[in-house]
Amino acid sequence: MSIDRYQYLLLLAACIAVTLPLEFVVGARVWRRPRRLISVLIVPVLVFMAWDSVSIHRGDWWFSSRFVTGLRVPGNVPVEELVFFIVVPVCGLLTYEAVHLVLNRWRRA
Repeated sequence: MSIDRYQYLLLLAACIAVTLPLEFVVGARVWRRPRRLISVLIVPVLVFMAWDSVSIHRGDWWFSSRFVTGLRVPGNVPVEELVFFIVVPVCGLLTYEAVHLVLNRWRRA
């Protein structure tokens, strides 16, 4: 079994692993407010999933079977792409919140 099929998921896991400490060390409070996080993610995830689904159906967009697990969500979108649409914004929010908190602390000091 080749690790190539898991590269996309492993990269996304690494993104979470790198930014997750910002939740606990800096106090970004992104994961600790799940309702707020879901409300922020729901529209972009739905829009981009629909966009990917249409693009895949039309043949404008595709994913190499070598680099995805083969699991698909409705709309024929690879599960990795759905995870991407969740992980990348979460990592961005963690980074944004952490920078905001650190700058505020620095300004007050």
